Order: sequence, then C-alpha cells, then structure tokens
Amino acid sequence: MTRETLFAALLLLPGVSSDVSFAQGKAELPYPAYPAESDITFQWTYSCPTSQCAFSCPGTGRAKQVTKLTIVMGRMRIGNSDDYNPIALFYEYSTKDIPRGNGFSINSGLGRLACQVSGMRLDYSGPPKSGDRK
Repeated sequence: MTRETLFAALLLLPGVSSDVSFAQGKAELPYPAYPAESDITFQWTYSCPTSQCAFSCPGTGRAKQVTKLTIVMGRMRIGNSDDYNPIALFYEYSTKDIPRGNGFSINSGLGRLACQVSGMRLDYSGPPKSGDRK
C-alpha cells in the first residue's frame, strides 16, 4: 500500500478528525474515537479542573485551556493485510470552549509518536478500560 493510498484511506475514517459539531445537538460517536478494528493496548486519562492546562501531540494535535484528555495507543488495521498495521495514537479532549475534539497520529516509521501534556493530572494509565469503548 502506498503512502498516498494510506493517507486517502485515513481521510475517509469516520470520527477521527476534530469535529466540534457534536456540541450542536448531534449524537456523539463511541468514546474514544478510533476505528473499531484497532488493537488498542494502552490508555492514558488526564484531567484539569482549572482548565489552565494544555497538550500537544504529533501533527496538529494541540489545545489550550484543556479540561480532560484521553490518549490511547495501539495498532491500526489497514485493509485486510497483516503486512502493515502501524502503531497509532488516538486522542480525545475537551476544553473550556470546545466540548469535544479528537485526532490521531500514525507512526510512518520515520519518527516517533509522543505527546506533551502540561499541567494535567494523570488519572489513569494502563490497559484500555472496557467501559470507555461502547
């Protein structure tokens, strides 16, 4: 699979891009927003009651005045092939002004996946909680 095909396929995934329209009366997607076929192996859950916190993940994932953040990591299944199942980070957050935002970053093999969390309290880290994915 070429990188162009992979990129095009990712753009078509429902629910993994930032979308604030859910706050305007639309039904929410299952929490957190990642493809059902993903093999999620780890989860981090953060909170910030003062909303004076921030985070930054690879690409364009960054926000200020964050109140909560959940990051999950695992392998993303691309098509029917077992040849290429890249590691990915999926994140969902809320800010003072944005009730729901989300995004993802996929390891292309050229860099590393990492997020920077500033001022937030780590409430949970470990295997994914079964109640978080409906």
